Order: sequence, then C-alpha cells, then structure tokens
Amino acid sequence: MSFTAVLRSEWIKARSLPVLSGLVALMFAATVGFSLTGTASLGRHDAGKPGFDALLISFYGINFGQLAAICVGAVCAAAQFRSNGARIWFAAVPRRGLVYSANLMVIGASTLLAGLPTAALCFFVGQPLLGEQRVRAEDPAAWRAIIGCALYLALIALFAAGLATVFRNAMAAMGILVPVVLLLSFTLGDVTRDGGLIQFLPDRAGRQALVHTPSGTLGPWTGLAVTGVWAAAAIWAGWETLRRRDF
Repeated sequence: MSFTAVLRSEWIKARSLPVLSGLVALMFAATVGFSLTGTASLGRHDAGKPGFDALLISFYGINFGQLAAICVGAVCAAAQFRSNGARIWFAAVPRRGLVYSANLMVIGASTLLAGLPTAALCFFVGQPLLGEQRVRAEDPAAWRAIIGCALYLALIALFAAGLATVFRNAMAAMGILVPVVLLLSFTLGDVTRDGGLIQFLPDRAGRQALVHTPSGTLGPWTGLAVTGVWAAAAIWAGWETLRRRDF
C-alpha cells in the first residue's frame, strides 16, 4: 500500500474521533481567549515595567492552549491501540513505519494548520489593546512569533504522540507532559529569564520564539530546535516500542 493511501486512511481515522474536533477547537479558543484577556488586563497593568514584553503578552494563552495540543497528539496516537485496534491496522498495512509516519503527519499538520490562524488572531487582535506599547506588524519579530507559535503547538502535539505510542495510552502521555509544561512553567518563573538548564525544557525552549528579544542562551529558532529534539526523541522512542512490540 502506498504512503498516500495510508495517509488518507489515517486522516479518515482521525476525523472519526469524536473528541478530536473538540480538542482542536479548544486549543484555538483557549489560546486566543486567554491571550486577549491577558493582553487586555496584564498588558495594560504591566506595560512600561522592567521586563515587560509586548510581543510575548499577546501569546499569553499558549500556556493553556498547549494543553489542548498535548491532548490532540496523545488521543490521536493512542486511538489505534484501543480494543486491540493495532492488530487490524497492522494486518492491513504490515509496514508499521508507514502507519506511524502517516499518523504523525496527520497530527502535526492538523495542529500546525489550526495553530497558524490561532497565532495570527492572538497577535493582530491583541496588539491594538496595548496602545503605544504595541508591536507593529512590520516588525520581523511579529511574523516570527506567529509562525513560531504554530510550530510550537505542532511540536508539542508530536511530543505527546510519541509518548502515547510508547505507553499505548493517552492518559499516561498527558499525565507526564501536562505537569511539565504547566506546573514547571508557572513554578519556575518567567520565560524571558535565563534559567540555566531550565531553559532547555521543551516548553521553555520553544516559547523563546514568542519573545521579542530573547536574553537567554537560546534564540527563537534554536529554542524551537530544542523542542524539536525533545519531540524527535519521543517519536523515536515510540517507533522503537512500536517496532519491537507484538500485537
């Protein structure tokens, strides 16, 4: 069976998940909603203070939207293991690498395509709320942040997909990643600060793309690359588990 045919079947399988569209919508709503709320309240309150980043504040909601992205990746990857469904898929397509690659492509593309309009709305609707502190659209950092936000959400979803494949369970993957990207970020402080090894955590590194002028060791694209390495490691672990496991 060709990769195109397998990709089409994975897309149909993903669309058949009742929860998937809701999770993508939740990612959009949480990211945009909390970003605009944060920009309107925190932005005006903290504007002009040392360390205030007018660009980063427009993407405040990514703290919550990334949780939905994690759920998208974990649920889509783990769905094929429910009720021994993997036996059916691998009987139809013995080349497990094709199924795994197609599944990851559907997850990554879906999250990326949803993330682009999400990020654009966060910026173009949120920035006017900052008045004189706003970042203009012609600023190169603005478009870097929009693209970086979408890439970050896609990488986090793929990270979750890799872990869900390892454990064959969406809840296990979410149970690991949600505390990492939520509790550690809020506990350890502002993403704009140089925190030593802390800045190499997947969420802290990737969100450097949203900072107007990063001050740490990692830049915007190197930060995303670090998140990509985390995602690649999880995907590789998922593949090794999938390749060796009997169904």
